[in-house]
Amino acid sequence: MPPRTSEPSRIAVLADSDTRWKWGALTAGRIAPGGQPGPSMEAGPRGDAQVAPVLDGYLLRGRATPTPRQLAEVGVRADSLREVTAVEFLRAMASEKYDVLVLALVGGGVQAVLHGLKRIWEDGGERPVVVTGYVGVVYEKLADGLLLRHGADLVLANSRQDAERFRAVYDGVGADASSVTEVALPFLGGAPYTGEHDPYTVVFAAQPSVPENRKDRTYLLERLVRHARLHPEREVLLKLRSKPGEHTTHIEELPYQKLAQRLDPPDNFRLVYGNMGEVLDRTDLMVTVSSTAALESLHRSIPTVVLTDLGVREALGNHHFVGSGCLASWDQLDAGHRPTPDEDWVARQGVTAGGRSYERAFDTARDRIARLLDRPGGLPPLTPYYTPATAPGYLPGILARHHLGPDGSPLPGAPAPDREPGPVRQIVRRAARGAYRHGVQRVAPVIRRMGDL
Repeated sequence: MPPRTSEPSRIAVLADSDTRWKWGALTAGRIAPGGQPGPSMEAGPRGDAQVAPVLDGYLLRGRATPTPRQLAEVGVRADSLREVTAVEFLRAMASEKYDVLVLALVGGGVQAVLHGLKRIWEDGGERPVVVTGYVGVVYEKLADGLLLRHGADLVLANSRQDAERFRAVYDGVGADASSVTEVALPFLGGAPYTGEHDPYTVVFAAQPSVPENRKDRTYLLERLVRHARLHPEREVLLKLRSKPGEHTTHIEELPYQKLAQRLDPPDNFRLVYGNMGEVLDRTDLMVTVSSTAALESLHRSIPTVVLTDLGVREALGNHHFVGSGCLASWDQLDAGHRPTPDEDWVARQGVTAGGRSYERAFDTARDRIARLLDRPGGLPPLTPYYTPATAPGYLPGILARHHLGPDGSPLPGAPAPDREPGPVRQIVRRAARGAYRHGVQRVAPVIRRMGDL
């Protein structure tokens, strides 16, 4: 199925959360055959119909399925968008024809879908190029996550450093490493930082699961509020990913909004939502524990701090920033410290301060996809590293979570053929999600506290 010259390419993206939908859709726009180096999937008019790809979005049904508000905040346009189970998605792939399929899922989801796709495409014929990768910084479960993604035609690495690590893992277990393709994070961009705003604005980018416990999250919030009191001339913003009751890539049991209700912050302290790029437009100092927002900020040459207050630890993910020149504490920030990033470290992360060469970062992936689509005789079968023979005690459980058997076929009792849910089913589904989120955010923390008595 070579890329067409008279029609736009067709791309499908399967995502399981708001952040992965953003990564998958923007990546699709940058790697589309015949597309442009820029983010062609951003919200706004389609533009040249001969160039802009057609994007069909599929949202994997689960605890983190994005809400309409989250989807609107991401700001990515799709030509169609619907919610599916893994089995429903596989049925759609058996009948729909695409040039590229982007799997923007957690590792287990990628592996399950790869085995399902392998089965439905086992008879040969045309199939799309299958692409997967990571939404941000890879600081934990490197081998586990990579091997669960093995089998895609392209496994995208967001930096030179990640590409080297990914290949080393695949080579180390005897898996084919040729799928690893260096790119960059697809959502970097925006105007470079040129100087202080009025008022000077400090932004703390919160994360849903880092840190996890109430004590550490309360500490960070109190230090942020203290900074606002020490610097009344500054605007201090707490940038939040989701509202209470919403889920993102990670479960957030202790939302900062609820912790903030117990404080009496000054007038120059505010909670903000919205697109991170728009928040960075007015940022003079970005502060975080280990959020990917730090890389977005560094890309725009905004002074960026990765906090050391809770230690530099793998559990926090801030160990990834060792050597960056960005590590600092709240005490240093209160005293006026502004870090200077290490240029060599920044370059290895796929970040180019001021945007230098960034738009060419996706050329290799786009060229590889074009060559695969032009391959005589079509694409070979998908060959994941994990099989019932290599991982008989691990793979079946991963597949079963998505109602798939060891051979990738739907298990008995899997969802019926795709149909639009009726109003009653939609109400029941929303109620079930609400009950789940209430249990995670309200009931589970109480039970844990009782267990510590």
